[in-house]
Amino acid sequence: MTNSPFSLALEQARLAAACGEVPVGAVVVNAAGVILARAHNLTETDKDPCAHAEILAIRAACKELDDERLTGCDLYVTLEPCPMCAQAISFARIRRVYFGAYDVKGGGVENGARIFAQSSCHHTPEVYGGMHESECSALLKDFFKARR
Repeated sequence: MTNSPFSLALEQARLAAACGEVPVGAVVVNAAGVILARAHNLTETDKDPCAHAEILAIRAACKELDDERLTGCDLYVTLEPCPMCAQAISFARIRRVYFGAYDVKGGGVENGARIFAQSSCHHTPEVYGGMHESECSALLKDFFKARR
Protein backbone atom coordinates (compact mmCIF):
# COMPACT_ATOMS: atom_id res chain seq x y z
CA MET A 1 0.00 0.00 0.00
CA THR A 2 3.10 2.25 0.02
CA ASN A 3 2.50 5.69 -1.49
CA SER A 4 -1.08 4.87 -2.42
CA PRO A 5 -3.45 7.75 -1.71
CA PHE A 6 -4.92 5.84 1.21
CA SER A 7 -1.50 5.09 2.73
CA LEU A 8 -0.72 8.82 2.47
CA ALA A 9 -4.03 9.65 4.19
CA LEU A 10 -3.14 7.22 6.98
CA GLU A 11 0.29 8.84 7.26
CA GLN A 12 -1.44 12.22 7.64
CA ALA A 13 -3.73 10.78 10.32
CA ARG A 14 -0.68 9.55 12.26
CA LEU A 15 0.87 13.04 11.99
CA ALA A 16 -2.34 14.49 13.39
CA ALA A 17 -2.21 12.14 16.38
CA ALA A 18 1.43 13.05 17.01
CA CYS A 19 0.34 16.71 17.22
CA GLY A 20 -2.48 15.91 19.65
CA GLU A 21 -5.11 16.27 16.95
CA VAL A 22 -7.88 13.76 16.27
CA PRO A 23 -6.16 11.39 13.81
CA VAL A 24 -7.86 12.11 10.51
CA GLY A 25 -5.93 12.47 7.27
CA ALA A 26 -7.04 13.37 3.77
CA VAL A 27 -5.53 13.33 0.29
CA VAL A 28 -6.85 14.81 -2.96
CA VAL A 29 -5.82 13.13 -6.22
CA ASN A 30 -6.52 14.33 -9.75
CA ALA A 31 -7.92 12.11 -12.53
CA ALA A 32 -4.38 11.13 -13.58
CA GLY A 33 -3.61 9.92 -10.05
CA VAL A 34 -1.35 12.85 -9.17
CA ILE A 35 -1.46 13.91 -5.52
CA LEU A 36 -2.65 17.51 -5.40
CA ALA A 37 -2.87 17.94 -1.64
CA ARG A 38 -2.62 16.14 1.67
CA ALA A 39 -3.67 17.36 5.09
CA HIS A 40 -4.61 16.33 8.59
CA ASN A 41 -6.84 17.79 11.27
CA LEU A 42 -5.57 21.06 12.73
CA THR A 43 -8.58 22.20 14.75
CA GLU A 44 -6.67 22.31 18.06
CA THR A 45 -3.45 23.71 16.60
CA ASP A 46 -5.18 26.44 14.58
CA LYS A 47 -7.99 27.01 17.10
CA ASP A 48 -10.31 26.64 14.12
CA PRO A 49 -13.38 24.36 14.18
CA CYS A 50 -13.29 24.26 10.37
CA ALA A 51 -9.71 22.97 10.13
CA HIS A 52 -10.76 19.41 9.34
CA ALA A 53 -8.44 17.34 7.16
CA GLU A 54 -10.91 17.31 4.27
CA ILE A 55 -11.42 21.09 4.27
CA LEU A 56 -7.68 21.75 4.42
CA ALA A 57 -6.96 19.27 1.61
CA ILE A 58 -9.75 20.70 -0.55
CA ARG A 59 -8.45 24.25 -0.02
CA ALA A 60 -4.89 23.24 -0.88
CA ALA A 61 -5.97 21.31 -4.00
CA CYS A 62 -8.09 24.23 -5.21
CA LYS A 63 -5.12 26.53 -4.72
CA GLU A 64 -2.87 24.07 -6.59
CA LEU A 65 -5.30 23.99 -9.53
CA ASP A 66 -6.20 27.69 -9.23
CA ASP A 67 -9.86 26.69 -9.38
CA GLU A 68 -12.77 26.55 -6.96
CA ARG A 69 -13.83 23.17 -8.38
CA LEU A 70 -12.11 19.81 -8.12
CA THR A 71 -14.03 18.19 -10.96
CA GLY A 72 -12.50 14.82 -11.80
CA CYS A 73 -10.62 14.66 -8.50
CA ASP A 74 -10.94 12.05 -5.77
CA LEU A 75 -10.71 12.45 -2.00
CA TYR A 76 -9.26 9.78 0.28
CA VAL A 77 -9.97 10.30 3.97
CA THR A 78 -9.52 8.08 7.00
CA LEU A 79 -12.89 8.89 8.61
CA GLU A 80 -16.38 9.34 7.20
CA PRO A 81 -16.74 13.07 6.48
CA CYS A 82 -18.90 15.13 8.83
CA PRO A 83 -21.79 17.19 7.42
CA MET A 84 -19.61 20.31 7.05
CA CYS A 85 -16.98 18.41 5.08
CA ALA A 86 -19.62 16.59 3.01
CA GLN A 87 -21.05 19.95 1.93
CA ALA A 88 -17.57 21.19 1.01
CA ILE A 89 -17.01 18.00 -1.00
CA SER A 90 -20.26 18.62 -2.83
CA PHE A 91 -19.48 22.30 -3.51
CA ALA A 92 -16.00 21.37 -4.77
CA ARG A 93 -17.59 18.86 -7.18
CA ILE A 94 -15.26 16.05 -6.10
CA ARG A 95 -15.78 12.97 -8.28
CA ARG A 96 -15.25 10.18 -5.72
CA VAL A 97 -14.85 9.92 -1.95
CA TYR A 98 -13.06 6.96 -0.39
CA PHE A 99 -13.24 6.87 3.39
CA GLY A 100 -12.00 4.53 6.09
CA ALA A 101 -13.82 4.33 9.40
CA TYR A 102 -17.55 4.94 9.65
CA ASP A 103 -18.59 7.70 12.07
CA VAL A 104 -21.92 6.75 13.61
CA LYS A 105 -21.98 9.85 15.87
CA GLY A 106 -20.62 12.59 13.63
CA GLY A 107 -20.70 11.29 10.08
CA GLY A 108 -22.54 13.14 7.36
CA VAL A 109 -22.34 10.68 4.46
CA GLU A 110 -23.54 7.22 5.48
CA ASN A 111 -24.66 8.29 8.96
CA GLY A 112 -26.30 11.35 10.46
CA ALA A 113 -27.32 14.03 8.00
CA ARG A 114 -26.50 11.94 4.90
CA ILE A 115 -25.74 15.12 2.96
CA PHE A 116 -25.36 13.46 -0.45
CA ALA A 117 -28.83 11.88 -0.17
CA GLN A 118 -30.55 15.25 0.35
CA SER A 119 -32.51 16.79 -2.53
CA SER A 120 -30.76 20.10 -1.80
CA CYS A 121 -27.31 18.61 -2.45
CA HIS A 122 -25.70 20.35 -5.43
CA HIS A 123 -23.42 17.48 -6.45
CA THR A 124 -23.26 13.87 -5.32
CA PRO A 125 -19.90 12.11 -5.60
CA GLU A 126 -19.46 8.37 -5.80
CA VAL A 127 -18.80 7.16 -2.24
CA TYR A 128 -16.82 4.12 -1.12
CA GLY A 129 -16.76 3.59 2.63
CA GLY A 130 -14.93 1.14 4.84
CA MET A 131 -11.56 1.37 3.06
CA HIS A 132 -8.90 0.03 5.46
CA GLU A 133 -11.59 0.40 8.10
CA SER A 134 -9.89 -1.65 10.82
CA GLU A 135 -6.65 0.34 10.60
CA CYS A 136 -8.47 3.68 10.52
CA SER A 137 -10.72 2.69 13.43
CA ALA A 138 -7.75 1.45 15.47
CA LEU A 139 -5.98 4.80 15.05
CA LEU A 140 -9.01 6.63 16.40
CA LYS A 141 -9.68 4.18 19.24
CA ASP A 142 -6.05 4.21 20.36
CA PHE A 143 -5.95 8.01 20.27
CA PHE A 144 -9.06 8.43 22.42
CA LYS A 145 -8.09 5.59 24.77
CA ALA A 146 -4.78 7.32 25.48
CA ARG A 147 -6.56 10.62 26.22
CA ARG A 148 -8.93 9.12 28.80
